[in-house]
Amino acid sequence: MGGSPAWPSAPGWDSTGRFPAPEPARRPGRRLVWSVVVGAAVVGVAVSLVFTLVVGKDDGHRRSAASVGPTHSPSPTKASESPTDTGSPSSSPSPSASAPPAGYELRDDSEGFRIAVPEGWSRSTVDSSYGIAVVSYRSPDREHRLQVYQVAEESPKASFELYLSDQTPKPDGFEELGLTDLDDGRFTGSRLEYLAATIRGEPDVGTWHAVDERFVAPDGNIYAVASYGPDSDGRADELAHLTTAVDWFCPPNTVCDADPAVD
Repeated sequence: MGGSPAWPSAPGWDSTGRFPAPEPARRPGRRLVWSVVVGAAVVGVAVSLVFTLVVGKDDGHRRSAASVGPTHSPSPTKASESPTDTGSPSSSPSPSASAPPAGYELRDDSEGFRIAVPEGWSRSTVDSSYGIAVVSYRSPDREHRLQVYQVAEESPKASFELYLSDQTPKPDGFEELGLTDLDDGRFTGSRLEYLAATIRGEPDVGTWHAVDERFVAPDGNIYAVASYGPDSDGRADELAHLTTAVDWFCPPNTVCDADPAVD
């Protein structure tokens, strides 16, 4: 459903009164059951998590870390997106993965993760000071976008708390619609929905509608998937793009099984 790379990822701010807060969103019917397969025997591995911050330049937002150790100031490592770094449709999906919904295709991204995105969308990246690069998939008309990045904070809730605080700049016309806790015992995440008048680096579509989900993946890291589109064409498409992407998301160095079981 963490910092702001190429786009702000955060659906669900406090309402200004112009927009009523929506009812809490439910997780989609399709559930992804992750099973982590370690490819080599590892003895005595000590994992040390150092939280810095994720910065994306093209949405004008920044994300900073707030967990173990001091909070660091954002320091973007790249000022523009790279349209030449393309991802390719997955000709041989990850083991045990079935096909995504009609109209979507699996991508084995060069950053190491697997994800399902609408067919025909282009890919670009922005370097990040934390974790994987910020990856964006856009529709041909550039009016819809999916953004994927790694979150620096210690939990999805902490990440959104920081984003919604006065410490983090918001896009022009930012208006929170709702923040939903998605924890259910198997899945740990939060989803923020909001409106924005403009998004830096993106076309003028009127009011933007954004849905941002930050969640704990099976590799133990926290990732964000954010979906953007014009508010004028309704809000269902942004949510559908987001939930499909999250359901089929498989982090780097992990083998994931897709299970169509309904909750």
